[in-house]
Amino acid sequence: MEEVEVPKPVLVPVLGQKCVGNVFSCSLSAREKKLICVTSGNSYLGSFIVKELLAHGYLVRVTIQHEVEFEDVKDLIGVEELNLLESVVVTRMEDLESLCAAFRGCHAVFHTSSFIDPHGISGYSEKMAFLETEGARNVMEACAKAAYIKRCIFTSSLLASIWENNNIEKTIDESCWSSEEFCRENKFWLALGKTKAEKVAWMKARDSKVKLVTICPGLLMAPTFPNAHRETSIPYLKGGHIMLQQGHLAIAEVKKVAEAHVHVYEAMDYGACGRYFCFEEVVRRPSKAIELENGLKKQGLLLGDRHVLLSEEEEIPIKISNSKLVTLLFKASQRLSCKS
Repeated sequence: MEEVEVPKPVLVPVLGQKCVGNVFSCSLSAREKKLICVTSGNSYLGSFIVKELLAHGYLVRVTIQHEVEFEDVKDLIGVEELNLLESVVVTRMEDLESLCAAFRGCHAVFHTSSFIDPHGISGYSEKMAFLETEGARNVMEACAKAAYIKRCIFTSSLLASIWENNNIEKTIDESCWSSEEFCRENKFWLALGKTKAEKVAWMKARDSKVKLVTICPGLLMAPTFPNAHRETSIPYLKGGHIMLQQGHLAIAEVKKVAEAHVHVYEAMDYGACGRYFCFEEVVRRPSKAIELENGLKKQGLLLGDRHVLLSEEEEIPIKISNSKLVTLLFKASQRLSCKS
């Protein structure tokens, strides 16, 4: 097979910054702030995490995989926040050397995804699940080699935990993992990709002594319910009618998911570790399901057969728990109140 030359990292200038050699510097140095790298800043969630980190006073570096994606970053975070970035780095997930260059000098890495399709053109396939996994492997290795504090905040998904053959009567928590075989049989490729990628991340973290936490969000919603984010919802909702029936259809407002990422990162200084389910509520009432379904239909998305799903008027029992994250956020708020 002919070898393909992978491009070396290129730093894309951010408006208002000066070019110093190969680095675009901003007015605040990394010594004055902790430098954080966010992968795939052109993703919906990634852009909100970037804005949240900037609001908390961190110095932020963003990676994208193609130079043309710089325009997506600008559109998603806005020109004002764009001017606050340390840099936007073009790097490829399959190129370990370029990832190391992007992570060098960083206090932590927020890895949001290895595969981003912000315009929803190609969908999410079995091949994408493979790319997700290999990208996660490289990110963890680069984090171990290059980040001066070996710390990674890894975005996974609730889909990495809810798909088991016999989970109907079981309450799902962070100890549960989706069956890869079940995901393949049902062509739940996003669930397969997130499951395999997160497992690889945990394996590499143990081998390389990277301090890792993973955040597992539910269905990402725009700040105004019932508007789900279309591009991330299409692959997430494969099997959505089953999630609803089993009490696993959890929704998460994107800004609050981004806030949770930053809170968990900061709580790592106080012992935060492991996996964290991240969602605000589980859809369990017929009226809520109808409202969500109508919002999805306006965007060309489907949840399932309403007549089958909503034939019972009683509430669907909740079969998934986010108590671990709720406890962490409560303790974080207590620390803040004590400081004030």
